Amino acid sequence: MTSAVLPSKSLRAASVCLVVAVLILIIAVLGMTIGAVTLSVGQVLDGIAGGKSAFIVMQYRAPRVIVSILAGASLGVAGTFLQGALRNPLASPDVVGITKWAGLGAFLAGLFTPPAWAAWAIPAGVIAGAVAGACVLLAIGRSFGGGIAALALVGVALGMLAQALMQYVMVLVPTRADQSMVWLAGSVYGSTMTDVVALSLWLIACLPFVLIATIRLDAGGFGDDTLVSLGISPGLLRGGLIVVSVLLCAGSVAAVGSMGFLGLLSPHAARLLVGSRARHMVPASALIGALTLSAADLIGRLVALPNEIPAGIVAAVIGGPYLIFLLIKEAGRP
Repeated sequence: MTSAVLPSKSLRAASVCLVVAVLILIIAVLGMTIGAVTLSVGQVLDGIAGGKSAFIVMQYRAPRVIVSILAGASLGVAGTFLQGALRNPLASPDVVGITKWAGLGAFLAGLFTPPAWAAWAIPAGVIAGAVAGACVLLAIGRSFGGGIAALALVGVALGMLAQALMQYVMVLVPTRADQSMVWLAGSVYGSTMTDVVALSLWLIACLPFVLIATIRLDAGGFGDDTLVSLGISPGLLRGGLIVVSVLLCAGSVAAVGSMGFLGLLSPHAARLLVGSRARHMVPASALIGALTLSAADLIGRLVALPNEIPAGIVAAVIGGPYLIFLLIKEAGRP
């Protein structure tokens, strides 16, 4: 009976992933029709094939769509690993402060380096901020015994600290605060092929760690005593999952800004649709994250034409009520 159930679950997961992938493709094509010059779907397809609209499509609109797909997928997987590490369905890179520290690093790099250095200074600041936040999180959490609750609470406190530091710096240097706030809200506006290549290379470099983390993710659901009895170090397992989550989150935040709510939404939707097995949940979370961010970017452009609302704000409008729903749901459990 069990052998019959597993193929059924695998078939369901494959079907869900296929449907979500088709939706991503549809939204990607629609997203490339919108801009200062409105294109038809036929013109977009012609541009992709190298036709008359190739310059507009390939240089301006395709990079934006591709970055939203890659960053959304990365944040979805990052949230999955973080929830597995902390055994907490309310955990996400944003909730435990990782995206806020990454944003703080980018914010400081953008403010205190010359504009000509921004192409490398901001990504470096993001990575430095995310790694610094994760190191402090693990160090302080370890001093409290390394428990799951301690890690989660320390993460929330560190996120609040990073947010306060950003606001303090904005008061000190108000001349560049407005520009930085747009980036911190999360936006794929202005993405270029350089961003596509940089984010792609970063995610390819992270891929081996993602595969290893996926294999180990199911074990994260066990208690520490059970893990020890199986010969697995709880601290090493959970710390490793957090590190991979930080790496994925850093690359995404460097490309699109702070959009940590995707790390909360995507794993929950994936768990609901395909179950909690890691081999099903990780690819589903990636696809749902990509769909959510690309759809948020499309909605943000449609509702405010000829202007646009940053995709991070649209995602937060969706994620805020969903977080409240999850809190109520968790509070109602015995």
